[in-house]
Amino acid sequence: MEKKNAATRKSGRHLRVPVLPEEEEAIKAKAKQAGLSVAAYLRNVGMGYTIHGVIDAELVRQLAKINGDQGRLGGLLKLWLTNSEKLGSEDPDHMRRLIYGVLDRIVTMQGAMLKLVNEWKPKI
Repeated sequence: MEKKNAATRKSGRHLRVPVLPEEEEAIKAKAKQAGLSVAAYLRNVGMGYTIHGVIDAELVRQLAKINGDQGRLGGLLKLWLTNSEKLGSEDPDHMRRLIYGVLDRIVTMQGAMLKLVNEWKPKI
């Protein structure tokens, strides 16, 4: 059986590129944002590929906050809808307004989440 001398990246050619310390840090940061090693990032950029970030920490933080608010509102709504014996003394019209207010707030928060996601642009 004949072995082929297939080139791999490890045994292939290596390019050396002199950079300044601040350039090195910027390249490493961009590679990390893209979820790539520095070598893979530089190879992709050098070959003309568009690099897209895999995550935006600020967007994730904002979405997690909105998601937490959604969960709390949903829990409050569930409590109101399932605990009728505790709410028996409450005015039905008042409770209806409260429930519709919570539902409206949930819809507003869903819109805010959608807006954040639609406006997101990778920071590379």
